Amino acid sequence: MNVETQQDIPTLMKRLGGDAKRAAAQLATTDSTAKNRALRAAAAALRTNAPIIQEANGKDMAAGEAKGLSPSMLDRLLLSDDRIEAMAVGLEQIADLDDPVGTELARWDRPNGLDIARVRVPLGVIGIIYESRPNVTADAGALCLKAGNAAILRGGSESFHSSRAILDCLQQGLAEAGLPETCIQMIPTTDRAAVGIMLTMSDEIDVIVPRGGKGLIERVTAESRIPLFKHLDGICHTYIDRAADARKAHAVAFNAKMRRTGICGATETILVDKPVLKSHFPALLNDLIEAGCEVRGDADVQALDARVTAADDTDWDTEYLDAIVSVKVVDGVEQAIDHVNAHSSQHTECIITEDAEAAERFLNRIDSAIVMLNASTQFADGGEFGMGAEIGISTGKMHARGPVGVEQLTSFKYLVRGTGQTRP
Repeated sequence: MNVETQQDIPTLMKRLGGDAKRAAAQLATTDSTAKNRALRAAAAALRTNAPIIQEANGKDMAAGEAKGLSPSMLDRLLLSDDRIEAMAVGLEQIADLDDPVGTELARWDRPNGLDIARVRVPLGVIGIIYESRPNVTADAGALCLKAGNAAILRGGSESFHSSRAILDCLQQGLAEAGLPETCIQMIPTTDRAAVGIMLTMSDEIDVIVPRGGKGLIERVTAESRIPLFKHLDGICHTYIDRAADARKAHAVAFNAKMRRTGICGATETILVDKPVLKSHFPALLNDLIEAGCEVRGDADVQALDARVTAADDTDWDTEYLDAIVSVKVVDGVEQAIDHVNAHSSQHTECIITEDAEAAERFLNRIDSAIVMLNASTQFADGGEFGMGAEIGISTGKMHARGPVGVEQLTSFKYLVRGTGQTRP
């Protein structure tokens, strides 16, 4: 349904929040069997209802094309057979994960006989605000459920019909497992006023997770009265060191940029060590350009190929989310580290090298959530980390950092057992 008048939105949001809080209280003590049954039933529903999901996605794609969305944004929106199957597999993988709730993290005894344990507990109610990627509906809802949290989802207007069809499958799974459908809810309006209200609901929502472009993240950061798991940009770097294997550098850097240009783990800047600029980079440069990538380089890179356009200072701080890459020549790993730490959004960085000492310097001194050696930055994903999926990438340093999976969607509490002790 769509809320027709703005006057209805506060009432709607209050109801969603209350329902989620009650569902979270039930989920906090729900055993793994019921949660896993819901996830597997939802995966089956995704497969059974694939034609319905694709019909809904067709409406969103047509509206997106009419609206003039970029090819990379349309790619994020598209739900192919493979992507629907990937969602279903992701739910099954999350079901296979160990349940973090109730895990004993530490336990010790005090001299006075008190027995103290630290155990994982759900966060409570998690609000997820995202834009054009409808698969986030499945990933976020499933991860919250596995970690014992209720979820309130607010997808972008571009993916409204697709997300609604996916939500129907998740709620079908909940019903089959005997859990309330309010464990996973979606705000049934595209009115932006709902987001503003959501960000003030500190009595009902425990954490907000924004996933989307810089404008969305900035708005949520400015307006939210609720703690956030977020990253502002995905300005990711791949550094080709002087000790890099040329074939490996070509394959990794090309994949890091071009596999999917519209995701936050896509490399936006390639740094090339000066001694290997003419030996390692020309073939990669040609292949990037031939694949339709616009290359913006410094003077040394421009000298290699007339098709390279001049980079300016803004390029080193830009997340393109498109087939555009900036390239800079550096002199050694120290200059690479300095550039990355100066311009990175602290998301994901990679060094390509066979020099173990250079690798360790880069890995240890880069101040980003994810730092890689000889691997594409496009592996910056909870599913690729073995987490089943992710609710997002956090570049903050409090509580969660990097891919936010089921463990990161829990907190902990202390259980203190005594035998009648009193404090003197």
